[in-house]
Amino acid sequence: MNNRRFARTAGWLALPCLVAAGLLAWYVTREPATPFEQAQAATPFEPAVVSRGEYVARLSDCVACHSLPGKAPFAGGLEMATPLGAIHATNITPDKQHGIGAYTLADFDRAVRHGVAPGGRRLYPAMPYPSYVKLSDDDIKALYAFFMQGVQPANQPNIPSDIPWPLNLRWPIALWNGVFAPTASYAAKPNQDTLWNRGAYIVQGPGHCGSCHTPRGLAFNEKALDESGAPFLAGALLDGWYAPSLRQDPNTGLGRWDEAQIVQFLKTGRNAHAVVYGSMTEAFNNSTQFMQDDDLAAIARYLKSLPGDPQRDGTPWQYQAVTASQDAPGAHTYATRCASCHGLDGKGQPEWMPPLAGATSALAKESASAINITLNGSQRVVAAGVPDAYRMPAFREQLSDQKIAEVLSYVRGTWGNNGGAVDAKAVGKLRGHTDPASSSPIILHMR
Repeated sequence: MNNRRFARTAGWLALPCLVAAGLLAWYVTREPATPFEQAQAATPFEPAVVSRGEYVARLSDCVACHSLPGKAPFAGGLEMATPLGAIHATNITPDKQHGIGAYTLADFDRAVRHGVAPGGRRLYPAMPYPSYVKLSDDDIKALYAFFMQGVQPANQPNIPSDIPWPLNLRWPIALWNGVFAPTASYAAKPNQDTLWNRGAYIVQGPGHCGSCHTPRGLAFNEKALDESGAPFLAGALLDGWYAPSLRQDPNTGLGRWDEAQIVQFLKTGRNAHAVVYGSMTEAFNNSTQFMQDDDLAAIARYLKSLPGDPQRDGTPWQYQAVTASQDAPGAHTYATRCASCHGLDGKGQPEWMPPLAGATSALAKESASAINITLNGSQRVVAAGVPDAYRMPAFREQLSDQKIAEVLSYVRGTWGNNGGAVDAKAVGKLRGHTDPASSSPIILHMR
């Protein structure tokens, strides 16, 4: 009797477990819906559509991740470090064997906006589909036209990801998407004007600014995906750089920048406050400088609408003349190694040598950017095809960890800067995990 009762109980328990397993299997293997399911096979596209797609690719900075210097554009191969291991960007040229040449428009849409490749293979969210999902249908169609007709096929095999089992199982990504990834394109806010909405669309969607500038949660998700969340674009540490706040924080954000200065920075790579460096150099070299002036103005309008956080940022920075003894640790190193460009007064030579007085890297509590650029220097900035004649040199061979810590502590505690002291151990850690910046800029011509 007991055996029969146990069998009956086990049977009743097994049934909901099987149903749940079936639903889970369906959920993680299903292909997302796409409005292009019934789209006809690719035919020659009008030149204007291809040209529009090239511009959308510039807005989206596709070339930066899917290309390597000296290789065919969009042929993939770039190694990206993740907490799980290394992955490599894939070939997205119209090569039918290694690229996306066999993709239909529906396949392309699922991959770009939902992170699902043909056959249901889930893409790692290093591909910023949680942002690209906001692309409009028209921009997706134009982007597809560009990749199919405006890019040369490259017979370049993809490099397998270096993530060990079981972390390399991709079906859990479907569950991650269900919790953290939006599913709808950008919807204009009726209470905002056309310029603001265009800026919001670019920043949240193709520009995927939040991928770097928004802090991540424990599941490596962006803590907010639009202006409705206070963490959105509030600054984040990524790959040895601190991507600063793009909100109206007066010290660590854009609170002291006006709209014209934001446009100038994105268009020329510099303004009175800063020069592009770190990961932003590649974004400038390959993306923002190619944006239309109206779009840059829209981005500036949107960013200026994002309030800062006084509790996080503290009292607004004000310049203070040096009163500390020049015998202070780091002062002599600054005078002999840094002042010729950045000035003994820390004011630099705008707009060519950026000021360190009031610099975000000297006000942010996170010191990674200051350490990284001092160790490794900066990439060449190329504006309108002209390489910059001035470049931050690498000091990893000239200065010890202690000397770098001292000079950065001096910079971050002088002229009203209050970022805090830098520890030599933090310098040593980044020294071991970073490489000097290449003097050759990564400038890729898509056609």
